[in-house]
Amino acid sequence: MATSAIRTSSAALLYRWFISSAMFTVPQAAGPVAFALVALALTGDTNGGAAMILAMTLAQVIGAVPITRAGRGLPPTAFLRGLVAFRSVALGAVGLFAYLSLPFAWLVAFSALAGAVNGAAFGYLRTVLNQLAPAAKLPRALGIAATLNELTFVLAPVAASGLGTISPVFAVLALAGLGALPVLLIPTVASAPMEDVHQPDASIIRPAILLWLMCAAAGSATVAAIEIGAVALALHFGYAPALAILFTVPLCSASVAGGIWVSVRNRMASRRAVLIQLAIMAVGAVLAALQISLAVTVAGAVLIGAVLAPLGTYYSLVLDSLAPSQKRPEVFALLRTANATGIIIASAVMSAVSLSTALVVVSCLMLTVVIVVSIASHRT
Repeated sequence: MATSAIRTSSAALLYRWFISSAMFTVPQAAGPVAFALVALALTGDTNGGAAMILAMTLAQVIGAVPITRAGRGLPPTAFLRGLVAFRSVALGAVGLFAYLSLPFAWLVAFSALAGAVNGAAFGYLRTVLNQLAPAAKLPRALGIAATLNELTFVLAPVAASGLGTISPVFAVLALAGLGALPVLLIPTVASAPMEDVHQPDASIIRPAILLWLMCAAAGSATVAAIEIGAVALALHFGYAPALAILFTVPLCSASVAGGIWVSVRNRMASRRAVLIQLAIMAVGAVLAALQISLAVTVAGAVLIGAVLAPLGTYYSLVLDSLAPSQKRPEVFALLRTANATGIIIASAVMSAVSLSTALVVVSCLMLTVVIVVSIASHRT
């Protein structure tokens, strides 16, 4: 009876973590739509929304490691709750400023404040999972989390769009409120044991770690290029802009399927399997870049989405094993930063050149990481 009760309690804590993880990503998932609607209402142009997202993303990259280090030595759950609460207050201020029609620069500035803690908060959120799931069940837990996060990225923009028709300010306040739920739900855990206590200065800037951060950034840029360029792809093939979902829905659906596959399999992939998955993503990127036909481009998006969750799970697991225990939050924050950097790269390239050229660039990035990982695998 006692053993059964303990298992039930552990499962309940893990479920709370899953919900916290899914809700944590709501501001990032719904932000582009909600911010665009706010910018349209205040300035008559949606470009302001892009500026808010850019400010949020750049601030995340800048703040990830310093803010994570600021929490070293503090109770991880308490610090995580503080970061999430700070983000929600900043997003709430964005909604208030929009309601008061203050200068748009204030909205951009507080969007940056909200984004500054994103990377650090994710680092601690991921570290908490190590205390809730045994190592043997981490692949399944990460697969479930990836699946839920993909569902969030599918549903949150739709919800933001619907709420935005009522009031853009309400949409921003709603994403701030949903994004604050981890403050209430995240389980309290003790600080992780410091196996590397005799090596407090162990560096996280090592080739083995940088390799997977590079892969994460390249993969993120590839996915972002498809999602950001979806409208342009629809127009290229002669469809209405609203049919951008022809590319985003297959990509997200394939990603959900990949997350389910990881959860069922519940094993860390081999280096050879990861290399094959990276090659599949590279092939998908090339198919999308060729733009031969709608079917071929959609097939490319499906290939990219299918390996997104397996690769993300592997990066998380391998970095977990490579990071000094007391610096795991920093490494996970860097993983989040790598993903954000990929989005910035894709956005910057697509704003400077044509969609076709941008897709070629991200294809080259993916082919490069396939070659680099292949060389690294042969050397180990």
